[in-house]
Amino acid sequence: MKRKVVSMLMCVALIGTMLMGCGSGGNEETKDDAQTEDAGDAKDAGDSEGGDSETYKIGFSQATMASPFYTTMADTAQSYAEELGIELSFADANEDVTKQTNDINDMIQSGIQCLIVNPVNSEGCATAFAACEEAGIPVVTVDRLAAGGFTAAIVRDNEEMGRMVGECLLEELGGADKASGKILEIQGTAGDQVMMARRDGFESVFKDVAGIEIVQSVNCDYARAKAVTATQDLLQANDGVVAIYGHNDDMAVGAAQVCAEKNLTDVKVCGVDGLMEAVKMIESGKYVCTTMNDPATELRVGIDTAIKLIKGESVETEVDAGTGLINKDNVAEYVGDGDFAEMK
Repeated sequence: MKRKVVSMLMCVALIGTMLMGCGSGGNEETKDDAQTEDAGDAKDAGDSEGGDSETYKIGFSQATMASPFYTTMADTAQSYAEELGIELSFADANEDVTKQTNDINDMIQSGIQCLIVNPVNSEGCATAFAACEEAGIPVVTVDRLAAGGFTAAIVRDNEEMGRMVGECLLEELGGADKASGKILEIQGTAGDQVMMARRDGFESVFKDVAGIEIVQSVNCDYARAKAVTATQDLLQANDGVVAIYGHNDDMAVGAAQVCAEKNLTDVKVCGVDGLMEAVKMIESGKYVCTTMNDPATELRVGIDTAIKLIKGESVETEVDAGTGLINKDNVAEYVGDGDFAEMK
């Protein structure tokens, strides 16, 4: 009897040991599976931080927000950055060189990897660009050119734009032999390379036209409100005005509104930028012409260029965003719902 009890106890102990072994093996397998899953998650997280999915940090310093052209640039920068998953820092310089320099220095301190900048003027950003170079940050200029210190420039031939508008207007005035009277030139920002190029291109068309006198306005900083005041003053001070040329469409449209209020229906108005408001006025016969300067395309090209530079890819020093004339002959191709006519 005693032997039977001992035998039974030994069997129970053996079964218990076997059960414990099975339980222990099951727990180790679960633990191994969990470790494998954690390792996979960690690998996925690591992968998401590298390669093309990396979040780039780009700064955009805008010269001004005083016209639809510049607000469209800013809006495009924000929306395109969101689309690409880019962290964008934005600042408006309000046409103040000192503020732009300070804004750029703040962006450098925040850790941007590339700077996109629309310079207040060609010389004003030299100190800020030097700081970018010291920090190893490439610089991409848009719209306005800088004297130096940039890595790449997204450009359009503003002198050619002015020349194309001038030639179209001269034809509307009867050609070099018949054109006569005064043309009011509503100017952009003093010292601005874009302003000077658009001025020089336009005026080159009329330099040998004996019957034409060009009267320049004060600098209106591309702002419609300032252009309205300048146009009112110039019309009051000058007789025989036959045309008005604005260094951008926003100013020229303001000038056209003044002419309409004064019932000066024969004064021919033209500008630059392809502002849709101006394009629709061409369609209705109230505006002579404009040239395309689509700001949205320009900013997207600027951001694409910035990303290439961050990745270490080579880019052209000057990237031409293109232009073209819009007048009564082709306006139907460009009328749309956007703020500016888009390049075809």
